[in-house]
Amino acid sequence: MELGRWEGMQMDCLVNIFSKLGLEDLTTAVPLVCKSWNQASVDPLCYRILDFRHLDFSPSSHLASRFEFEFSVPRFSFSDFLKLTMARTRGAAVDLRFNSLFSASNQDLSLVSDECSKLKNLILPRIESEDEEQLLKAISNWKELEVLEMESKPSVLHEMVKQIGLHCNKFQGLKLRGSIKKEDAAAIIGSLPKLKWLDLSCCRLGREDLLAIIDGCRDLNRLSVRECIGFEADEELKRRASGIEVFEQEGSMIDDECELDELEDDRNVSLEQMLMYYDDCYAMWLF
Repeated sequence: MELGRWEGMQMDCLVNIFSKLGLEDLTTAVPLVCKSWNQASVDPLCYRILDFRHLDFSPSSHLASRFEFEFSVPRFSFSDFLKLTMARTRGAAVDLRFNSLFSASNQDLSLVSDECSKLKNLILPRIESEDEEQLLKAISNWKELEVLEMESKPSVLHEMVKQIGLHCNKFQGLKLRGSIKKEDAAAIIGSLPKLKWLDLSCCRLGREDLLAIIDGCRDLNRLSVRECIGFEADEELKRRASGIEVFEQEGSMIDDECELDELEDDRNVSLEQMLMYYDDCYAMWLF
């Protein structure tokens, strides 16, 4: 189709087409084609889904070069790009997916909290401990939130699920990574008993804690605990989980329990050491 025909398309048709594009093309390519494309590309409906997961925010990336040239900014950063998308979504965003390689700062969380009150699905990267308080504040603004996925378990998990239970009446899905202890399981059961979907794959999870979740979250229709350390899916466990429509437990095992306990009990252990440990375990499962 010739450009003239595209240029003459009705605005709502252009918006519908551009809403299917990725954020890089939507912000640095489409607006430069013609006036009508530029107008359509800033429509809030194009920014209902904000997926940052596959974008390269490093200073030497193609995105950084295009962003710095088009917007005349001296230095590109994820926070700058986030501000641009927040200005364009104008509160319309319902799905936000952060890049796991870049942690969300206090300022990022505050901005998303203020500008995305209609969020339904949220994927968060690692949150630094000093920024977790802002996460708790933000949850009270996300009253429409239905699904939350986190790259790592926050230290304020107990308070986080409590806030979700208080403010997010439509909440139904949670995904976490890390060591799930007895008090974590109790917090999930106590605050989110109506949970429909729970993913704790690749976590450190004991058998008794898993059974407590199975018995306590009676509305679960999907439970994923694949490749966990701390339990094996024996017949008794499968029987207890038989009421769950989808129960995924492949690859879970009891292995290196003592070594992992030593790591978790050492308060000076670094995140990198924990990640290296889990990477080693995953490699053993593969081979």
